[in-house]
Amino acid sequence: MTLNLDPDELASCVQCGLCLPHCPTFRVSGDESMSPRGRIALMRSVEDGAPITEEVKRSFETCVQCRGCETACPSGVKFGHLMEKTREALAKAHEITPSWQRFALGALDHPGLLSAGSKALAVAQRVKIVPKRLGVPRIPLRSPAMESSAGSVAGDVYLFTGCVMDVWQRDVHRDVQYVLERAGFGVIPTTNASCCGALHTHAGLGDRSRKMARHVIETLDGAIPILVDSAGCGAAMKEYGSLLGTDEAKAFGSRVFDVAEWLVANPGTLEAPGVLDLRVAVQDPCHLRHVQRVHLATRDLLRPFVRELVELDDEGLCCGAGGSYSALEPELAGQIRDRKVAAIDRANPDVVASANPGCSMHLQAAGVKSVHPLSLLAQALRG
Repeated sequence: MTLNLDPDELASCVQCGLCLPHCPTFRVSGDESMSPRGRIALMRSVEDGAPITEEVKRSFETCVQCRGCETACPSGVKFGHLMEKTREALAKAHEITPSWQRFALGALDHPGLLSAGSKALAVAQRVKIVPKRLGVPRIPLRSPAMESSAGSVAGDVYLFTGCVMDVWQRDVHRDVQYVLERAGFGVIPTTNASCCGALHTHAGLGDRSRKMARHVIETLDGAIPILVDSAGCGAAMKEYGSLLGTDEAKAFGSRVFDVAEWLVANPGTLEAPGVLDLRVAVQDPCHLRHVQRVHLATRDLLRPFVRELVELDDEGLCCGAGGSYSALEPELAGQIRDRKVAAIDRANPDVVASANPGCSMHLQAAGVKSVHPLSLLAQALRG
């Protein structure tokens, strides 16, 4: 079979190996086939006619898709795009992404099904049959719908609420809405836009993710800025132009901003009665640092509102969450997380600020106190 990869993109990798220290799976395994360089070599082999063996599939399936290699690469290799195309070709051939995973991902685009499943999970939590090691936050049995505050003099913004985060962590969305309103903006929660399709893209379900991207674009038509408080969703939506290849999708992507990115550029009237007496470490979600590349905004936004902001010493190495990666590859994800937790322990913070729900849940499962940066900001503003 062929992976239908762009020969020029494949040829752009010169096998220098500068990506290796930034690859979480290579760091924990020492296995060349679990490095960006090794995976690209296997892609070339498959394109040249090599068979898809279990070892080859394992190499591609174990990639977290953190894209830390892209930040480190001096040649500008588009590794994320190569991996997405590779997984799509393998998924179409039913070499990866089994039926149960496709079914589970299908629920994300059906709010009713997702809500019912989440309520069942909430009940299971109450009777203590959900292991705490999974890191699932306490899911509310009932959560009132968010209401629009459109019509502000400062202008209106969409707040993309997504799928799982809207059901499991709506309190974060409420904190974000509160902060935006305190900054003077009218907030329109995007309850009809549903899932962004990021997890489907990672799983190789390209046709499905493109359909979902078109739905989001149609639902959020117009010129209103779209703010996102989940790093993975924001990265996916900013790359709709690449995913769909249309001018409309590219224009849509230019309207998408991480909420911290937006507030740093448009601070409005944010003032707090005092600072939080906290030593805060910032954990950069990979898709904020390596894809959107706006991770510094989180620091600029938080710094005036906390006693101390500290950096981790691991140069933004992935925490191992990777969307659904921690559920699909728990052993590797746990080994990767161990390195992140060690960096957090060395920094000795009171709390870790993470702008991605998957990262927060993954870290919380290891006993790390992790909250969304905007929840910290909301706490400061409320005094």
